[in-house]
Amino acid sequence: MFWKKKRIGLALGGGGARGLAHIGVLRVLEREGIPIDLIVGTSIGALVGGAYASGISPDELQKKVEMYLNSAEFRSSAMKAFEKAHAKGELGLAQKIQTYLRNWFYLIQAMFKPGILSNEDFQTTINYFIPDISIEETRIPFRAVATDLASGEQIIFSHGPLRQAVMASCAVPGAIAPLKEGERLLSDGGIISLVPSSVARKEGADIVISVAVDQCVSSEELRTVADVYHRVSEIMGEKLKHYELANADVVILPEVGDSHWSNFSQAMNLIDEGEKAAREKLDDIRHVMPGIKKWFRFKKRAKTHKKRV
Repeated sequence: MFWKKKRIGLALGGGGARGLAHIGVLRVLEREGIPIDLIVGTSIGALVGGAYASGISPDELQKKVEMYLNSAEFRSSAMKAFEKAHAKGELGLAQKIQTYLRNWFYLIQAMFKPGILSNEDFQTTINYFIPDISIEETRIPFRAVATDLASGEQIIFSHGPLRQAVMASCAVPGAIAPLKEGERLLSDGGIISLVPSSVARKEGADIVISVAVDQCVSSEELRTVADVYHRVSEIMGEKLKHYELANADVVILPEVGDSHWSNFSQAMNLIDEGEKAAREKLDDIRHVMPGIKKWFRFKKRAKTHKKRV
């Protein structure tokens, strides 16, 4: 009986540092031989997805993350300052004073600029993880999702420089300045599509595996205007996420906890959580892949035979 291969699309959501869990998910899918025909990424999902689509393995990606987080460049960056400012636990007096002064410094900067980090500063990070190729040259077809702040439209990058597409998708509002491109003012894709399941479907995926790594709505007390604004953003994001996940055939939800989006110090734990969540969903993935169940059974028998030999 003739069987037409189904195209499998992987939708990787945004969530800052929590998106490092995508590396663990990719590692499991690769080890299990799950064929990925399309990758669509939002924000850090575009960064990790773009790197993997270009041919960088999950193991290589993890090494790059470790090297970057231990670099002098990262340790002295505004991103590291964000992490310290939102770190949990008791700080010493000197650390509290340092964090307070840094927060005020960046707050004052934000009053006069569209982002605390300039495009030029963040571009070095993008260049570290993403090769200088066009989207058309990626090993696996790739799409990055961004938002045009001028028109409010969703922008789907399917061609052109890979680095620029990822840069636009990762431009977190307030933290990273929007990217100017002609009449467009491009910012984080998560504003419109936190988990780009619908884009994967639109771009031709028959089966969509979605990975969500954002926080759930917090239960903290609302004491300030900033707290209220943050809660409103969380609620809107949660509603948008559920809308997108309804377009997925399989949803992978790594246990990312309530860590702040800038908490990169938990990188290795987050990668492990991505692996764990993906392994738990392997049966669901096999179930929605017609014709591939026999292949998995053959693979399992081959492994058993190899062990006996």
